[in-house]
Amino acid sequence: MKFEALPLAGAWLISPEKSSDDRGFFARIFCVEEFAAHGIESRFVQASISFNRARGTVRGMHFQWSPSRESKLVRCTRGAIHDILLDLRPDSPTFLQHSAVQLDEADASALYIPPGFGHGFQTLSDDAMLQYHMTDVFQPALADGYCWNDPSFSIALPLPVSIIAPRDAGYRPFDRAAHEAKYRSQAQSRDA
Repeated sequence: MKFEALPLAGAWLISPEKSSDDRGFFARIFCVEEFAAHGIESRFVQASISFNRARGTVRGMHFQWSPSRESKLVRCTRGAIHDILLDLRPDSPTFLQHSAVQLDEADASALYIPPGFGHGFQTLSDDAMLQYHMTDVFQPALADGYCWNDPSFSIALPLPVSIIAPRDAGYRPFDRAAHEAKYRSQAQSRDA
């Protein structure tokens, strides 16, 4: 596997090294030792899939407040997506910066998203499917998000939005002071 550090602290693009022949290819997509060598959490406790019917669909930007320590490993298994990470950790040198990569079924790369990041994507094809592996169990009481087009983030999408859930379109505007206060308060409760 090839591990490419992304511009956001702790985020990685992980690409398989394919062994190809007339049949197609074979590639390893996970190895606990290689993940550990790159400082990547590899104890996955939950997995999910996301199916999206229409090109231009937007999901996100989702995250979990502390005490969740959820990191994600995301792979597009059908079609293609424009995947977006947003660093929401006030103590990070890349706080409020975002990065985007294209994930698609042909490349088979995965995106590692550290705890404390917002995550979202836009589908670049109809019938796109994603596979998620998470290091913490989803906790609805800790789930939150910000709208992808909040002016605080300057996120651009490659296509017009065709479908977005009312929840994702209706998140409250980002308030830096309120976000930082809640982040620190939640972290203190986790560490107590």
